[in-house]
Amino acid sequence: MTNYLEAEARLIREQVPAGTAIPDDSDLLFLVYAVLKRAKGDAVTNSDVHDAWAAWMTFTRGDHPAIVPYQDLTPSVQLEDAPFTAAIRAAGQK
Repeated sequence: MTNYLEAEARLIREQVPAGTAIPDDSDLLFLVYAVLKRAKGDAVTNSDVHDAWAAWMTFTRGDHPAIVPYQDLTPSVQLEDAPFTAAIRAAGQK
């Protein structure tokens, strides 16, 4: 049986634009995105998404070089959060 957060996580995953790389074993990450959707809705930002990713990455690989505050990332790395922000917002419209 699927709970409400798992259902929202699946919906968010379905909204990720085609061609976007989704990390392996990212079920927990998408659960955190579901919490962001419920807490922030359309107000979710790329910085919020990065923080969620950083928390998940800390759990999975704590030495990743991108586990830094969003503003310290290069612009090209910051853009990597945008498809997930868009997916969270799109899921909120469903």
